[in-house]
Amino acid sequence: MRRLTNSVVLLVAALAVGLLAASCGAASSIGGAIKSAAPSITLPTLPTQASDDASPTTEAPTTEAPTTEAPTTAAPTTVPPTTAPTTVAPTTAPTISPSPASSTTSSLLWLWILIAAVVIIGIIVLVMVARSASRKRSAAAGDWRQQTIDAYAQGSALYDAMNVAERPGALAADDSGARWADIQRRADDLAQRLYAMRESAPDEDERARVADTLGALQAVRSAMDAERAPGGADPRQAEVVRGRLYAFDAALRALRPPDPTTRY
Repeated sequence: MRRLTNSVVLLVAALAVGLLAASCGAASSIGGAIKSAAPSITLPTLPTQASDDASPTTEAPTTEAPTTEAPTTAAPTTVPPTTAPTTVAPTTAPTISPSPASSTTSSLLWLWILIAAVVIIGIIVLVMVARSASRKRSAAAGDWRQQTIDAYAQGSALYDAMNVAERPGALAADDSGARWADIQRRADDLAQRLYAMRESAPDEDERARVADTLGALQAVRSAMDAERAPGGADPRQAEVVRGRLYAFDAALRALRPPDPTTRY
């Protein structure tokens, strides 16, 4: 799980760098396109003042004095110097409208940043969920391991008590009845534990091991009970009990979890 988490973190970092690089590249390329496509502005030229020689001249009208008996003289004609008015055409400053490509560049840049943020947040959430699930699985595995250890210890103590009860002459001893009652009580407790473990087993393999142990316990208990019935104490029944005790011990060993410090 630690290797998986490290791999996911490296993937997040690489993806973030890639998305940011892509966004920067897109922004620079669009910016270059905007510069190349920017319109050129040409200012209008102002008209120059017309020279005095080209300006039109106007002549004042001549008036003649009325004729009298006295000798008449014509009034001199005077042409006042005139200068044509120079008119300057009003100029209007060119208006520059904002290019739509600049707003497009800004929108694309923010879009890439938003996509990168969403992807990074999503992967971080996935990593957190995976870690939480891993912790839960680890806790469940630890709890199951502890249950199997307790069941093995309880079953081993019961197996030892059964072996003592099957020694030669144990059936005729004075305390054989009390010993058998204690074995019955221990067998009931272990059976209840195994029933609960069978229902809460994490997988089919563990459930099968618990079921085998439970079956072996019921078999040896039934054989020992038959041996203590009237007329049941014979060498053949004793052999059956020993065989079932051996099967019970093998089932307990299969149920016991392996030692994590053991190297194979």
